[in-house]
Amino acid sequence: MKWQSRTLDELGYVSRGRSQHRPRDASHLYGGSYPFIQTGDIKHATLYVTSYSQTYTEAGLAQSRLWKAGTLCITIAANIADTAILGIDACFPDSVIGFVPDDEKADARFIKYLFDVTIQKRLKQFTQGAAQDNLSQSKLLSLKFSVPHVAEQIRIASILSAYDDLIENNRRRIQLLEQAARLLYKEWFVHLRFPGHEHVQIKDGLPEGWERKNIGSIAPLQYGKALKKDSRVPGPYPVYGSSGVVGTHKKALVTGPTIIVGRKGNVGSVFWSASDCYPIDTVYYIKSELCTTYLYYALLNTQFINTDVAVPGLNRDFAHSRELLFPESTIIALFEDHTTVVRNRINHLTKYNNALSYARDLLLPRLMNGEVAL
Repeated sequence: MKWQSRTLDELGYVSRGRSQHRPRDASHLYGGSYPFIQTGDIKHATLYVTSYSQTYTEAGLAQSRLWKAGTLCITIAANIADTAILGIDACFPDSVIGFVPDDEKADARFIKYLFDVTIQKRLKQFTQGAAQDNLSQSKLLSLKFSVPHVAEQIRIASILSAYDDLIENNRRRIQLLEQAARLLYKEWFVHLRFPGHEHVQIKDGLPEGWERKNIGSIAPLQYGKALKKDSRVPGPYPVYGSSGVVGTHKKALVTGPTIIVGRKGNVGSVFWSASDCYPIDTVYYIKSELCTTYLYYALLNTQFINTDVAVPGLNRDFAHSRELLFPESTIIALFEDHTTVVRNRINHLTKYNNALSYARDLLLPRLMNGEVAL
């Protein structure tokens, strides 16, 4: 069937999100029961967005709008033309455009995949050279693109979403495994309910044989190396910034496993990389031979404070002065046994997701340009 040229508003309802109150950060707007999806939440979602870090109160909802699950979210500021479908009813600000498809004309999943493979690149051309990276609704609606009949849209989207559904299921499994390991750390080393704790004496607030050591003496932080986005050559090695994996590169800077600590941006964020990787200059990393799962979870429970006033970031000397609790060796070994199994499962699921993403991305452009007939 022939594909036809359409604008987004010819396929459904289009409108900007709403955030009318000024100032935007007024405290009475936040902390309620209504999910408030932001551009970063959309950027880090896969097919559906269900995770959020902020909520609106009744007052927040009154100056905004509650969009129904199934709405396609399109960012027009900060991260241009990133997309995700609401998996829940939620509010979002005017830096996001909502698209509600006409069921007889469009499938939200198909339009999302179309953005990923072609439209996003075209829309970003509108913002090249602008002082601020943003996009107007009128410019978005001026763009025409080819779409098949809605029945074929659904068939194409169903093939691609099968990959994303598997990826999302694996992500949830990874989150549960990670949560279990963190809870185990807190149970043993924060609440001090470790195996055999009933028979251990407490001296100066610590179980006998335990001690505190500063980070600098056991695992000095190394500086990452600058690698601009346009200098990266896609490859097998993850590139780490302070928000986590921000891309890939053909070469690695450090040998895995390694622990990455955010230096600028997300100060004090902590990530574990099982594989060789490339930490950029917004992070520190710890040499592989010093990395243990105990150290990783201990760092996750460490409070890093922004101490550099001139340039916001994590001061290395200050970070080195932070103290970590070190149990006696048999308890650490027992914890390593438990968490190594968890990390191995997480690594396996991560590799599986990478393979699924690679397969989906190979198929995506061929389906979206009609090269593969269904």
